[in-house]
Amino acid sequence: MRLRRRLVAGAIVFGAMLAAQAHQVNLSTARVTLSVDRSVTIELGLKGSDADRLASTGIFDAQRDRVEPALVKASAARIIAYVTAHIAVTGAGGRACVPGTPALVPDGDGVIFRNRFSCRDVGGDIVYRSTVLTDTDPAARQVVLIGEGDNAPQALLDGANTAVTLSAPAPSLLSTMERYLITGIEHIFLGYDHIAFLVAVVLWAERLVPVIKIVTAFTISHSITLSLATLNVVAIPGTVVEPAIAASIVYVAIENFFTRDIDGRWRVTFAFGLIHGFGFAGALREIGLPTSAVAAALAAFNIGVEIGQVAIVSVVVPSLIALDRLIAVDHTKPTRAATLVYAVSALISVLGSYWFLTRVLDT
Repeated sequence: MRLRRRLVAGAIVFGAMLAAQAHQVNLSTARVTLSVDRSVTIELGLKGSDADRLASTGIFDAQRDRVEPALVKASAARIIAYVTAHIAVTGAGGRACVPGTPALVPDGDGVIFRNRFSCRDVGGDIVYRSTVLTDTDPAARQVVLIGEGDNAPQALLDGANTAVTLSAPAPSLLSTMERYLITGIEHIFLGYDHIAFLVAVVLWAERLVPVIKIVTAFTISHSITLSLATLNVVAIPGTVVEPAIAASIVYVAIENFFTRDIDGRWRVTFAFGLIHGFGFAGALREIGLPTSAVAAALAAFNIGVEIGQVAIVSVVVPSLIALDRLIAVDHTKPTRAATLVYAVSALISVLGSYWFLTRVLDT
């Protein structure tokens, strides 16, 4: 009983740490154009809420989900100073190109920073560097469109990769797939609501076969809607998807109190996986897909999500089975401790309810 109490207490503490975190996307975008006269034009988009956090301003109206143009004008100097300090255009050897006069304009829920750099006196390749957002959060991302037009090559910058060479060939297919694979893995591990769903679904699992069926069903279903939504075949607003994901978590958690039938749970997982797929698609749309490698990037992201969820299940289920053997009275016939399942399920249902309410109220 002492061990069970410790397990329950540990689960509650762990859940409390995660309560306010789900689907956090930290993203900026940039279009960087290299002209024949070796000048570089930069247009960098930043969310208003991020600008406020980074530059200590107050331009974003959360209730209207827009920035206030008058406040943008008044705070432009601070935001420009931040962006200017965190971007650079240089030669490959580090020699800086000459910047022009920067400007900042409001753009819906964010702002756009513009500047032009002259690199006429800089030899060799030209390099764009950015630590916008990543200086405070290494997991942040910046999608960089290199050149004009809808089919411009894309690069993805983060805390570990802060530069792109503008005069070099576009990133290779292998490099693109590697980045989207890693992004998919990171998304599932940072998407605490998806983790809560997976944990709740397998809490009664004592055998491998039902778990394989559950994971396979979830993979197939979320792959379907992830692909359809990302390719704009089906569109469901995030204001519907995000509360629905939270509701699915509450459902599977509460279901644990009424049934231990893990064999047939793949059906519920398949149904809810369709909803979670739209959530994955929302994250992927924020990052964007390279027009020259849509299928490869989409597949890599999906595989990354799958690797992440398999890793989670591969830790949770063996741990539960090991605990069964540890706390069983008869070690030859271990059974799942109902107290543990009920406690964790209750915790997950509370988290899911919290996420549901906050997402409904945010719409």
